[in-house]
Amino acid sequence: MFIETESTPNPATLKFLPGQPVMEVGSREFRSDEEAAASPLAEALFSLGDITGVLFGRDFIAVTAAPGVGWAALKPQVVAMLLDHFVSGAPLFHPGSAAGIAVGGEDEAHIGHDPADAEVVDQILDLIETRIRPAVANDGGDVVYRGFREGVVYLSMQGACSGCPSSTATLKNGIENLIRHYVPEVNEVRAA
Repeated sequence: MFIETESTPNPATLKFLPGQPVMEVGSREFRSDEEAAASPLAEALFSLGDITGVLFGRDFIAVTAAPGVGWAALKPQVVAMLLDHFVSGAPLFHPGSAAGIAVGGEDEAHIGHDPADAEVVDQILDLIETRIRPAVANDGGDVVYRGFREGVVYLSMQGACSGCPSSTATLKNGIENLIRHYVPEVNEVRAA
């Protein structure tokens, strides 16, 4: 097995391509040791001590190094962990139980939308799924819809896009322009 690596616009994040599917559907981001406890692979990566973020995408893993950590020493360690994981056939996530599930109220990150805007939201979600997410995934990131209120679309940037120096430009110049072009009811796109 060979794992390719690609740089991303975020110098702290590298994209690792194992040559096989990672997530069948969607993506999953881990930003702490506690969150990583759900996945043997994320847990192993965080155990290196120099990792501040892991994103599982459809066919990639984006890994973010801590500030000041160079990839020269860290990259071989990450590649070795990924090889061990994929060659062994280990599960991506620990088996769950109902005891581990917490259902809370609507949090700050989820804005939601007015039911009267359902048709507009469907158009926004279609654009995100068919055009925006694939483009952002090429850079080792993901975009999550958080809501639509009063002409404003709220999105959350993940993986390499979270904290990237060019993420604001991507959000405003790229994503906002695309959505506004196809959905005239949208006036603005903001980070949630």
